[in-house]
Amino acid sequence: MKSALESAATGCDTLGWVIAVDGARRYKVVHERNERGGFTVTVPALPAIVTEGDTRDDALANATDAIKLYLESLRARRLPVPDDAEVRIEEVHVPA
Repeated sequence: MKSALESAATGCDTLGWVIAVDGARRYKVVHERNERGGFTVTVPALPAIVTEGDTRDDALANATDAIKLYLESLRARRLPVPDDAEVRIEEVHVPA
């Protein structure tokens, strides 16, 4: 039997995990180590969501919960639910 996280996180690309929510919507997330040793997760299509976890799995599970709650609040207020964002990570060099 799959865990809730395994069911929600459908794969990892070069950017981060893609999380499926409500069985229909999928959102790319960016996860990175934070200064406390855990992970911070952001959702480019939903900039209001920033969450953390001690492990990557915890952070992704928290992100899934946050996305679900955020989408519920948008629907309750009859606001549009954003589609996933087209995201590209680029490296920029600046003088030291």
